[in-house]
Parts: sequence; structure tokens; C-alpha cells
Amino acid sequence: MADVLFGDYNPAGRLPVTFYKSIDQIGGFEDYSMQGKTYRYFKGKPLYPFGYGLSFTTFEYSNLKVNRKKIKSADTLNISFNVANIGKVDGDEVCQLYVRDAESTLPMPIKQLKGFERVHLKTGESKSITMKLKADEDLTYYDVKKCGYAIEPGDFEIQVGPSSQDIRLRETIIVN
Repeated sequence: MADVLFGDYNPAGRLPVTFYKSIDQIGGFEDYSMQGKTYRYFKGKPLYPFGYGLSFTTFEYSNLKVNRKKIKSADTLNISFNVANIGKVDGDEVCQLYVRDAESTLPMPIKQLKGFERVHLKTGESKSITMKLKADEDLTYYDVKKCGYAIEPGDFEIQVGPSSQDIRLRETIIVN
């Protein structure tokens, strides 16, 4: 504990939930819909967002690349980006990958966590991170009429950052 307090150890834990500023931001508990609740549906500014964490160092994200801009339901996307420790202390970063359906005609989450990777970086070090998205798993919704999962064609935004509210990189892909 002393190592953390004096900056000799750099923890990299992340919050698995959203902490709201007040109970007024959540809405009534009689309402069982998810609208306005969790990082997936909350449109306000929380006290601490899902995925939030502190560090004694600073990380920079850059160079987002997606191996294709147009995909079909059976395709897999390779998403790569660089993360660099530009601070003065070695540390761990938890890079988070989110997806947002930008053109949905159905009620969909604002964004959904689809991957994360913890990476240790020494001061001044940079690493390239690659994550995969499978369209038929990661871009689907449950279609009640078909009683199964489906993909709605249109634009999807790929988002990368250290938390659900701190998105540093974005790229749009099109699903045919």
C-alpha cells in the first residue's frame, strides 16, 4: 500500500460499473428498462465512468487502423492502434475497444465494450495493439421477430480509449 501511495507502484485497475453524480441521474427503480442506466445507455456525465482508472503516468493513443472499411456479416475486423507511455513513470494501461451502431433504426446501446487489453509500458515506450471484432458476434442485436441474432446494415463507429467516456480514437466502418 505504501508503494502505491508514494508512487513506487502504478496500479491500473478499472471500474467495472458507472458511478453517477447523484441518484437523480439514474431514474426510477420501478422502471426496469435500461434506458439511462449503465455506460451503455447513460447520456449524462457520470462522476466516474465505466472503465475509469487512475495512473501516475500519462498514455497517448494514436494511429488507429482498421483492415477494411466495408464488411459483411461473416467478416472479421483487425483493429490496431498504438499506445505510448509519455509520462515519467512505468505503468500499465487498459486499452478499451467499444462499438457504436451509428445508424440503427432500433433502440440500441450508445456503445458497447467489445474488447480490452492490459499493456505494461516503460517510460517512453510505445506498443502496437491489435484486437479483433467478429461481425457476426460483435455487431449483432437480438431480433425478436426472427428469434435470433442479426446485423443491421449501416455505419458502425469503432472507438478506442482508456474508459467509456474518454474515447481517444474513432473510425467508421460500413456493414453491408
